[in-house]
Amino acid sequence: MQANITILLAFLGTFSFAVSGIRLASGKQIDWFGAYIIGLVTAIGGGTLRDLLLDVTPFWMLDVNYFLITALALVAVLLFKDKLFKWGSALFLFDTIGLGLFTIVGITKSLDAQLPFWACIAMGTITGSLGGVVRDVLLNEVPLLFRKDIYALACVAGGGVYFLCRYFYLPTGITELLAAATVIALRLIAVKYHIHLPQLQPMNGDSATK
Repeated sequence: MQANITILLAFLGTFSFAVSGIRLASGKQIDWFGAYIIGLVTAIGGGTLRDLLLDVTPFWMLDVNYFLITALALVAVLLFKDKLFKWGSALFLFDTIGLGLFTIVGITKSLDAQLPFWACIAMGTITGSLGGVVRDVLLNEVPLLFRKDIYALACVAGGGVYFLCRYFYLPTGITELLAAATVIALRLIAVKYHIHLPQLQPMNGDSATK
């Protein structure tokens, strides 16, 4: 049952992240196949590093569904782009949903590897955020992870909620739902109300452009 829930979260996260990658690729003079690749690396980037750190075969090498789901995301964007993106915040929403879902997938797989809680939270953060970094770098955008926006910190908070729920022996499904909702809610609230961490200022009088 637990494995089925994790797989479902992974598939939903894959679709959400793939849509966000493909949507960001539009307008960048990239063809359909290029957009597919952007969507794919967005979806699998974080999980690939996680699996390499866990010394296991990357998940997408064992399951073709991740390629098929990315293809489905591309078709959905091509056919329903007017409905999917009639709101300007659609890209942000898909990215946020993927962030929340993949964070939980990363934590769950790290728990299966019997890592301590702090390592599981770190792995969840990597799983959730690294794919977006790869996407942004390939598209010559400043990665969200390196902006002042609350991004990876939301993953850390979601991980904290996950283990807090486990401490109180809440059911696994509720634990994962609350943790993913925490990540998503923090991102939504932070962006809506312009909440962010302080920027690091230039030191010793150096210009920020040096």
